Amino acid sequence: MQIPLPLRLYLITLLIGLLGLIAGCDESHQGSANLAPVPFHSGEECHVCGMLIEGFPGPKGEAVAADGVRKFCSTAELLGWWLQPENQQSGARLYVHNMAHSSWDHPDDRHLIDATTAYYVAGVPRPGAMGATLASFAERSDAERMANAEGGRVLRFSEIDQSVLQGISGDHQHH
Repeated sequence: MQIPLPLRLYLITLLIGLLGLIAGCDESHQGSANLAPVPFHSGEECHVCGMLIEGFPGPKGEAVAADGVRKFCSTAELLGWWLQPENQQSGARLYVHNMAHSSWDHPDDRHLIDATTAYYVAGVPRPGAMGATLASFAERSDAERMANAEGGRVLRFSEIDQSVLQGISGDHQHH
């Protein structure tokens, strides 16, 4: 038995529509992955250096992707990792502590902010887990206040490159 042409066209169109719907559902499921910041916990190690993150002063960072969370003992470690081209393909969202709402010795995980929109202060004499680090802030005015009070310069995410990170690593000996 042969199916009439109009019915075949209708069935083909219906099949294509269903396949598109199924593919659309799969894409929306992937896009809905929870990429929100997550708290730091005791015993976690830095993704780059392997050091225990807890107990070190200064802002920390994390990269949250669909395939997992990578945590870093300092903003400098996060940004150094991110500057590697292969890591920029991960689809990760980057977070750092907003130091306007945290003590330097114990950053508050309730105040993790988007690292790509943060303001950074380089060159302050405060220690981080791997020596000097970049202080991170949600607001420019808070970053400028620290830079003016402690000496340093305010940078945006797009201004941070390996030379900036190498410059701050020479500011202090490793902790």
